[in-house]
Amino acid sequence: MSPEGADSAKQQRDLRRRRSLGRKLGPSRKVASAKRSRRAVRPPSLGRIAVVVDQGSGFTKAGFAGEAQPRLELKSSSLVPSGDRPVPPGGPGCELARGVARAHPIKHGVVVDWEALEGLWERLLVGGLRICPEQWPVLVSTSPSAPPAGRERTAELLFEALAVPACHMASTALLALCSTGAVSGLAVEAGAGVCHATPIYAGHSWHAATSRLNVAGSALSRYLRALLAAACPHLQLQTLPRKAITQLKKRICYVSLDFEGDLRNPARHHPASFCLDNGCSVHLGSERFRCPEPIFQPRLLGQAEPGLPTLAFQALQKIPATLRTRLADTVVLAGGSTLFPGFTERLEIELNAQCQRHGYGALRPHVVATPGRGTAVWTGGSMMASLRSFQCHWMTRAMYQECGSRLVHEVFN
Repeated sequence: MSPEGADSAKQQRDLRRRRSLGRKLGPSRKVASAKRSRRAVRPPSLGRIAVVVDQGSGFTKAGFAGEAQPRLELKSSSLVPSGDRPVPPGGPGCELARGVARAHPIKHGVVVDWEALEGLWERLLVGGLRICPEQWPVLVSTSPSAPPAGRERTAELLFEALAVPACHMASTALLALCSTGAVSGLAVEAGAGVCHATPIYAGHSWHAATSRLNVAGSALSRYLRALLAAACPHLQLQTLPRKAITQLKKRICYVSLDFEGDLRNPARHHPASFCLDNGCSVHLGSERFRCPEPIFQPRLLGQAEPGLPTLAFQALQKIPATLRTRLADTVVLAGGSTLFPGFTERLEIELNAQCQRHGYGALRPHVVATPGRGTAVWTGGSMMASLRSFQCHWMTRAMYQECGSRLVHEVFN
C-alpha cells in the first residue's frame, strides 16, 4: 500500500496547533486503575499499515511496515538558535559558531531533550515520509536500559503533539531478534551512542540481566580523530568535518583478532592511504584496528567498564541455567558499530573464551550476524508491525484518553 501524500503547509499548521494543545494539556491526565485498563477494548485491526521508527542516538530510521528497508535515515541531532534554547554546560547539546547550537535529543540511548525529539518526529513524519500523523499508527523502538518514565513521555508526545491513532513501543533488543525470526536469544547491540547485551526469552526482555556500555560509534569516531592527529601532526584535522571522520572509520577500520600481537608486530599491519578533500594524503597503519578496539577494551578511553564480550557473558550468567544454552545458541548482532570487518569473529572468540575460563565449557555461544544488521532493529519492527497476529497489540488513542499515559507499563510490559 502506497503512503498517502498531504499538503505540507497544512500539516505544519496542524502540528503547531497540536503542539500548543499538548503543552496546555501536559501530562496531568487521570490514570485509571489497572483493573479498569485491562477492560479497555483493543480493535482487531486499524485498517492501515503502520509507520516504523527506530530512534537512535546518532541516526533515526523511519519507514513503513512490511517493507524491507527504511524509507529515510536522519541525524537525530539538529541545529537550533542558541539564544532561543540556551544549552547548559554539559547539557544535551553543544554550542557552535554564530549563535547556533546542536541539540541532541537522545544520548546513550536515553531521551534527554523532549522538545528536540518532537522536532525530530515532525521532520521524520511530515517532512520526510510526507504523511498526516493522525492517520497512521506508529511503532517506535525503545532502548533496553531507558527509564520506564520515558515510555510515558513518548506516549504523550505521540498522542498529544502528533495525534497518532495508535502506537506500540518495543525494545530494540527484541526487534533485533525479530529481524532474524527468533523470539529467544541474546541481543548484542552496538550503535552510535550505546552498546547493550540483552537476554530475550519468548519475546520478553530480561531487564535484570541487561548490560550496557556507553562506548560506541560516536566515541570511536572521536578516538579516530585523536589517532589521526597523533599519526599525522602536519594535518589540520580541525578542518576535517565529523562526517568525513565517520566515513573514514566505516571505510578503512577493522577489528583485530589478536590486538596485542598485531600491535607489537608492524609486519602484521595492513596500511592504507587516502586523500582528503584538500589534496593531502594520509597513511594509516595500526590506527585502522586501534579505532574500534575500545568496544572490546574500554580502558583505552579511560573507561572502567568491561568490554562488550564480557558484558554479553555476564548477561548469560544472570539468567537461569536451564535457559542459558538456548539463548547462547542465538547471539544476534545489531547496530552499525557491529559492521567492522572482524567484529563478529572477535566477539565469538572472546565470548567462547569467557565461557571456558569461568567453567561453562558446555556453553558454546553462536553469533548470528546478518548482512543487514546495521538496520536490524528497524527491520524487526517492520516485520512485527506487518503481522496479522500483532494487530491486537496497539495502544489506541481511545485507550490513552481513557486511562492515561501510565497504561504503557501494562500494554508494553
